[in-house]
Amino acid sequence: MEQTGQQLFYFLSHYGYIIIIPLMIIEGPVVTIIAAMLASLGAFNVFVVLALSVIGDIGGDLIFYWLGHRFGMGFVRRFGRYIGITEKLVLRMEEYFVNHGGKTIFAVKSTTGLCSATFIAAGIVKMDFKKFLKYSFLGGIVWSGFLVAMGYFYGYLWREIKDYIEWVGWAISGVAILTFIFVTVYKGYRAKKIFKSNLK
Repeated sequence: MEQTGQQLFYFLSHYGYIIIIPLMIIEGPVVTIIAAMLASLGAFNVFVVLALSVIGDIGGDLIFYWLGHRFGMGFVRRFGRYIGITEKLVLRMEEYFVNHGGKTIFAVKSTTGLCSATFIAAGIVKMDFKKFLKYSFLGGIVWSGFLVAMGYFYGYLWREIKDYIEWVGWAISGVAILTFIFVTVYKGYRAKKIFKSNLK
């Protein structure tokens, strides 16, 4: 078992970056927390994990922006109900994005990590791309920094306590999962609150 663990650790330390890049685009928060925990244990460089998390996060934002920009209201009519966005909402957001789009993107990114409806709406109303990218990047640094710090802290606890308590790995993994569930629920709540309050 120990040899298998060492082999897995060796594999991750040499090829893990290639694996986590696409995974961070698909599910950035979970992968970032896990990668940061592994960085604390020595498998990754924590600053590289942070950089990849920001890049992966922005990659996801750009996909949603492109979908809105490319397919417009047609995308909303077909798939909007699955992601909480309606034609009426997009029309109400159009004027707001012209004047306050950057603030909205930063607020959504830095406090919730992801709000696909916001990014799709930004693409539909043709928000200035450079402005979108700038605030997505700035908000992504805040969000990814939070996730990396949390994961690194859990990894630190695991490393420091594992020699004294056998089941600490399971306990910390459980806490990490509960934390992620809390963060997911919280970011969904904050996303809806920001999204609605900005349209009043």
